[in-house]
Amino acid sequence: MIEALLVGLLILLLVVFLPLLLLGLLFKLLVALVVLPLRILGFLAGAVVGAVGLAAKAVVGLVALLVGLALALGALVVLPLLPLLLLAAGIWLIVRLARPRPAPAPAGRF
Repeated sequence: MIEALLVGLLILLLVVFLPLLLLGLLFKLLVALVVLPLRILGFLAGAVVGAVGLAAKAVVGLVALLVGLALALGALVVLPLLPLLLLAAGIWLIVRLARPRPAPAPAGRF
């Protein structure tokens, strides 16, 4: 008697829950197929953004290297000439101070 009840319960479970499990699996598969193109687009967009970022990083690094080399070369050229530049600046300031200033123009009414 109990065996028959258990077999009936098992058949009921197979009849009710097996189709529900199959429907759930089918629904998950359908959602995965609908979302798949969006996931592919997201992957491609991420790859493009990563490639652009890498290219920008390379360009910025190259510009920084060139600016650094230009500054180093400028420092190598200017440092030996610094005493002459300071002497020239001092002479220019003395000449500028010795030169008379022109009188300011009177302010007119407009």
